[in-house]
Amino acid sequence: MRYASYLTETGEATWGAERDGALHDLGPTGLAVADTLQAAITAGLLAPEPALDGAPVQAVDGTRFLPVVGMPNKVICIGVNYRSHQQETGRADAVAPTVFTRFADTLAAHGEALPVPAESTMYDYEGEVALVIGAPADHVSKDDAWGVIAGYAAFNDLSARDWQRHTGQWTPGKNFPASGAFGPYFVTAEQLGDVEQLVVETRVNGEVRQHASVADLIFDIPSIIEYVTSFTPLAPGDVIVTGTPGGVGLFMEPPTFLVPGDVVEVEITKLGTLRNVLVG
Repeated sequence: MRYASYLTETGEATWGAERDGALHDLGPTGLAVADTLQAAITAGLLAPEPALDGAPVQAVDGTRFLPVVGMPNKVICIGVNYRSHQQETGRADAVAPTVFTRFADTLAAHGEALPVPAESTMYDYEGEVALVIGAPADHVSKDDAWGVIAGYAAFNDLSARDWQRHTGQWTPGKNFPASGAFGPYFVTAEQLGDVEQLVVETRVNGEVRQHASVADLIFDIPSIIEYVTSFTPLAPGDVIVTGTPGGVGLFMEPPTFLVPGDVVEVEITKLGTLRNVLVG
């Protein structure tokens, strides 16, 4: 079962489960399992799966989605974490994950029109797997890391490369408005199974730019969780974005950046396709 946050046909925010092209309302306008998907994750209400009997239903087609988790307390991102991306950047091997933060108010939804910042001439895509924390996590060992993950969703970590390169700190280039597309679906860790079998593919206007297996991560997911929770505790609903494969626009020949009208799709096995159109 896949879960989504979305607006009802009358414009009210809710969440629910997708089945056979329809969304079954489990939120405040439906069965009232929890007010938000984030609240359901925090309360551990998705295992076992909620019953859908009697839930109001609407078609996926035409639905306006919301970010799967709307306002996480922390969004932690991992940089240069696929060997193919490391090679195209020319960066040396690292002894620890590269970590930067994203503000929660930069998150955007599947299907949302995403603005190309007027301040940037080097706007780029980064298809990634995001994980959502499901239990309090502080100094979690690699052996215990899988147990604190609630589930996964697709992410596009849109990056203003010129702003990212102003200094050694990446924060400005990673936090323009609506630059963190997140969704459309959340799948629980239990339902998903072996995350290393997932394949990330990013397409721009139908052209495949990125294609890699999660098994190719330099720092695997348990290592990321162990490292991050060694310096900051994480709470249910917090998000870790695990890194992007090679094939970003910055390192194409010539470099090729996003412009208004471009369509970016991030498709991940079992997690669905995150699709957004860039606008001016």
